[in-house]
Amino acid sequence: MEKKLEEFFSRYHLFHEKMLSNAQQKELTKALESEYQAWFLSSVINETEDIMAIDPDNPTRKILEIAAKRIVQYLEADAATIRIIDSVSMHMSSFGAYGVPDYSRHAAIPLNESIAGQVVKQKQAMAVPNILKHPLFKDKNIVKVRGFNSLLAVPLFTPVPLVSTGQNLLGTMQIYYREEDKKFDNLEIILAELMARRISFVLAKKKILDLQKLNRRKETIVDNIFFKLSRREGIKLKDLFILLIPELDEMLEVQGCSLFTVSDDQQHIHLEASYPPDITYHKANYSFTVAHHPYFQTAIAGEQPLGDRDYERITSSYVLIKDPIKSPLISDRLHELVSEHHIHSILLVPLKVVDQVRHLLIFYASRQRKAFTEEEVELLTFFGKEIMKASKLEFLDDVLHDIKNPAIALAGFANRALNLLEQENFEEIRPKLASYLEIMSSEAARMQDLTQTMGGAGREEVLNLSAIARQRYRILGEVAFASKLKHVTLVAPDIEEGLYVFCPRFGLERILDNLLGNAARAVPEEGGVVAIYGHKQGDNVKFTVENTGEIPSDQLENIRQAEVKGRGLNIISKFVLANHGNMDIDVRDGFTRFVITFPMAHEQTDHS
Repeated sequence: MEKKLEEFFSRYHLFHEKMLSNAQQKELTKALESEYQAWFLSSVINETEDIMAIDPDNPTRKILEIAAKRIVQYLEADAATIRIIDSVSMHMSSFGAYGVPDYSRHAAIPLNESIAGQVVKQKQAMAVPNILKHPLFKDKNIVKVRGFNSLLAVPLFTPVPLVSTGQNLLGTMQIYYREEDKKFDNLEIILAELMARRISFVLAKKKILDLQKLNRRKETIVDNIFFKLSRREGIKLKDLFILLIPELDEMLEVQGCSLFTVSDDQQHIHLEASYPPDITYHKANYSFTVAHHPYFQTAIAGEQPLGDRDYERITSSYVLIKDPIKSPLISDRLHELVSEHHIHSILLVPLKVVDQVRHLLIFYASRQRKAFTEEEVELLTFFGKEIMKASKLEFLDDVLHDIKNPAIALAGFANRALNLLEQENFEEIRPKLASYLEIMSSEAARMQDLTQTMGGAGREEVLNLSAIARQRYRILGEVAFASKLKHVTLVAPDIEEGLYVFCPRFGLERILDNLLGNAARAVPEEGGVVAIYGHKQGDNVKFTVENTGEIPSDQLENIRQAEVKGRGLNIISKFVLANHGNMDIDVRDGFTRFVITFPMAHEQTDHS
């Protein structure tokens, strides 16, 4: 070090012209080395360590603001502002400041034709001795209002490359001085760059902590799903929402969440589940037309260009309604919900399979958000995908629940057919045997549908409810016989002819089986009856399944709200609502009656 100082001083006349003796030169060099250099290096170490000691648990904005304050103090500046690159709008968005109380946090400047943008492009500091004279500084009012005349702009870097850009440049920090025509020396610029770069260490710590939190939340989500799977009652989306949304609340301050399934043609969207039920105006199990709702169109079909606007932020990963009251994407009815529940942000997260949106999550948040970090979007996407795995498991549970009835009927009628074949006169048994084989074929087809149809319902068509209800009632007789329900008496069905409904056959047979099976199992041990009635009621078809025995009053409201552990009522409720029907429960006079109504359909050929 001493030799280098001697070489440095030798370039100046003080040493060159021998104004100092050799002894004096060495004494000066030693003093500079032992006192000034030591003090200078110690100061730099302390200042950089002060920045690196910023708590990484703070939000990124807070970290940068604290760092800006310390850099202003160390460099004896007057203020500092921070601008971050927005990869969506390609603007430099304000991200806080120190020394500028009235600084607009929402202002944004273009990446091109600005000092901040020039620093980003060159990736090096830029000194501006006189703001008024610099062509790239557009807001000359800053000199008049705040009294800043010169500035030093330095780049800010992230610890790892950004996913959106593949680069590690975060943005810029502008350090302001009141001094006019300030001379920025190299040491001052290097110190500013050095301290700005130390911020990346704090951001690196924050990144590690955020990833740890992200992994913990992911593990909690998975653990809760496995916990539900270990329970004998199986898994339901509604139960999972209750369990998992608290894991998102700390991050989003979520008030509600809704899960939708998008049709194959991307034209319709279907509400699968929501929590809590009152924080959504979309009807459960109801299909909505995507084209009628601008926010659905934007998230699913990409109708709006990507970018950051006053009231919305549209990215490839999510659509954020920053101000639901003012956003043109929100319907009038949703405006009412927003006002009623004090919702300040609505986040839509599309879940894609092979680049096509298959499901959509909507989060209603109590605080206003301007953007989301990559970690937050990753957690929400992970949450959505795990929920969809759970929905498949729920469907599998439904299949296992429903497959036992056709299996019992198939086995029962097969045994009856075998018994008939033991008789000698084949012609006498032919009609009955044909009837048994027809039922067996039908039930085998239903079992195949149950195992192959992941949609759970199938194509809608006009169906003869009268014929289908009689057939399912007949199947119930076999199931009751095979299950040894000797205390159950089946009353002859009282069903009016010509009851036509428009819905999937597979789903209609499922709910009839569940209604009839539940009724038979609900008959008390001392004995009772099961009956089925059906008739026209105005423009509707109404059918009733009745059984002896009354549901206790404390359980009745839970059943009406589908707050039960059994799967049958959940399957029934979903199907009825999805097909514009209604379900009511009538408990009186020692009987329980489930009353289902559907809109009447017009008769067609080949419909039963």
